[in-house]
Amino acid sequence: MYAQVIDTGSDRVRAIGEMPEEEKVFMARIEKGEKIEPKDWMPEGYRKTLIRQIGQHAHSEVVGQLPEGNWITRAPTLERKAILLAKVQDEAGHGLYLYSAAETLGISRDEMTELLHAGKMKYSSIFNYPTLNWADIGAVGWLVDGAAIMNQVALQRTSYGPYSRAMIRICKEESFHQRQGYDLLIKMCQGSPEQKAMAQDAMNRFWYPALMMFGPSDKDSVHSEQSMAWKIKINTNDELRQKFVDQTVPQAKYLGLTIPDENLVWNEERGAHDFTQPDWNEFFDVIAGNGPCNKDRMAARVNAWKDGAWFREGLAAYAKKLPLRKQAV
Repeated sequence: MYAQVIDTGSDRVRAIGEMPEEEKVFMARIEKGEKIEPKDWMPEGYRKTLIRQIGQHAHSEVVGQLPEGNWITRAPTLERKAILLAKVQDEAGHGLYLYSAAETLGISRDEMTELLHAGKMKYSSIFNYPTLNWADIGAVGWLVDGAAIMNQVALQRTSYGPYSRAMIRICKEESFHQRQGYDLLIKMCQGSPEQKAMAQDAMNRFWYPALMMFGPSDKDSVHSEQSMAWKIKINTNDELRQKFVDQTVPQAKYLGLTIPDENLVWNEERGAHDFTQPDWNEFFDVIAGNGPCNKDRMAARVNAWKDGAWFREGLAAYAKKLPLRKQAV
């Protein structure tokens, strides 16, 4: 769902002449657009950066089930309940694809989960905001999944093969998630004045957190250059944020919703919208664990991990016995 790029890696890009021979060959493959596979040689910084980014992405998919799962029992119709159930199930699957991709880099799913619980791995800041009414589920689908797709489509071209292939599959499903959110809001905006007001309220609360999903401004994203050189990142944070705004403005106009930004205006010279940047102090505060729902989200994940221990132990015992049974047969 949400590959919010919180950059990691080396502070500067080394010149080719500074690299050992193996790294020169590696960079030549990157430049040619070849995919790096798990058994290929790679710089340790490349491996660590991928683990952090893919792990953060996987955690975001799993934590992202919580604000939507909160509304499954309160969906207004059976059809909407079935749609939301399917969407939440998809997010669990996306987490599975991504954890599996990260495991090819030499880290286990259990290790990544322990790092998350210890606060040493992050997830997308957007999930630390509450879903207060049914229209929020539409806003999550339209704005949040829309922002996610903007980033994830580019990540289909990322240089690491398992991550790239996982993104191809994930993006096919995410496009439906975005559409269901927009369809939900169309129905509400065409409904009663109260429903339209709920939709506007959701827009007001989720607009700036959605803009934060692309990560900090490029001028504050000190490690982007290395990630771009390795083609782990394909676009800068600000490029993706601008593209998202330009795509979303006409959609909001069709819905009849007002984007909560008095400075939003089309800039004819740039061929793009001028808009107000999010409050980056708020962003870093939420990332640091001080958002409205940080503690609730983490508590839910820790409790789920503890409650599921018996099932994981059962699976491990079965996996251990299976070869012996096959040998006996």
